[in-house]
Amino acid sequence: MMWRPVQRKTLKFLFVFGALASLPSAAHAEPATELLWPEGAPGAKGQAENDQPKLILYRAAQEAAAPTAVVICPGGGYGHLAMDHEGHQIAAWLNSLGVTAAICDYRHRGKGYGHPAPLDDAQRAIRTLRHRAADLNVAPNQIGILGFSAGGHLASTAATKFDAGQTEAADPVMQQSSRPDFAVLCYPVISFTQPCTHTGSRRNLLGADATDEQFREFSSELNVTAKTPPTFLFSTSEDTGVPPENSILFYQALVKAKVPAELHIFQRGRHGLGLAASVPGTRAWPQLCASWFEANGWLKK
Repeated sequence: MMWRPVQRKTLKFLFVFGALASLPSAAHAEPATELLWPEGAPGAKGQAENDQPKLILYRAAQEAAAPTAVVICPGGGYGHLAMDHEGHQIAAWLNSLGVTAAICDYRHRGKGYGHPAPLDDAQRAIRTLRHRAADLNVAPNQIGILGFSAGGHLASTAATKFDAGQTEAADPVMQQSSRPDFAVLCYPVISFTQPCTHTGSRRNLLGADATDEQFREFSSELNVTAKTPPTFLFSTSEDTGVPPENSILFYQALVKAKVPAELHIFQRGRHGLGLAASVPGTRAWPQLCASWFEANGWLKK
């Protein structure tokens, strides 16, 4: 399948920490995009733009590349997608580490979709990168997922609800495992049952008539098992949109299940910071995440 080029977004960065003070000019090639479901997405309501989720690929420069790829899930309360500061900017940052990145332009309520469409799309993105691992020069066991806010809920759902691949599927992509090998959750929505719930995300995903049983089913902290992949989390104490209790609940569940985990709660910063380049203290999170990647061997060339 051929990748189709798309116009690059204008990227503005203020990196003020360590080795990321300036991005290498050859850190990535031009982004490219393809349909996640070339034959039509499951549950599609038509063939309009909103019915066709996409994957926007940022390949790391070959000379700097690590054999690692990450699916990016921008936030937006399951009602829209913050494609710039939680999408394109994050892809360029990952490329600066030598990591190939792929933004998942998933379906959501603003496009007319609730569950299961977002999860279907995120899982398909993981399967696609794993299927294309040789072509992308990445290892099929080094495919991660990273999400912000409601995209963090989607990433945490992908990290707790997955399968080993649909072996009888005619589509070779669907034969791949949908389990991410690691997860990065940035000020994520996690619980749908606790007072810290982001009710807008919950309503957009599950609908106004969702049941308590559905709330529990999609409270990610209740779905952690020993098979949940290693996870890095960060939130801020000043976040009133998605309080840091969400991250704490997931971290506690990971520790209980003996899953490797790292949690950072920063003092400063509103919700929706992206790279947080202008926020003292909190702007260290990308560097800390890069160190976590390195400690786990995901940046080895």
